[in-house]
Amino acid sequence: MELEAILIMLVIGGVAGWLAGALLKGGGMGLSGNIVVGIIGSVVGGVIFQAVGISIGGGLIGAIVSATVGAVIILLVLGAIKK
Repeated sequence: MELEAILIMLVIGGVAGWLAGALLKGGGMGLSGNIVVGIIGSVVGGVIFQAVGISIGGGLIGAIVSATVGAVIILLVLGAIKK
């Protein structure tokens, strides 16, 4: 994997994790936690959108939307486990 691809993945993961934390009010986990949740969320979101058959398009915006949806799901599950 090229350095540029890794950096883009980290930026998308960070943005998605931050958005998910902001949407859930206090669900954020700090910068490194947000990046990890966003990256894992991008995989989860991609699988969900593909399984449902929804195409949100490609590109940066589509990747951020997909990753954010996945990150929100991950944060909801983690919140439910903590309780």
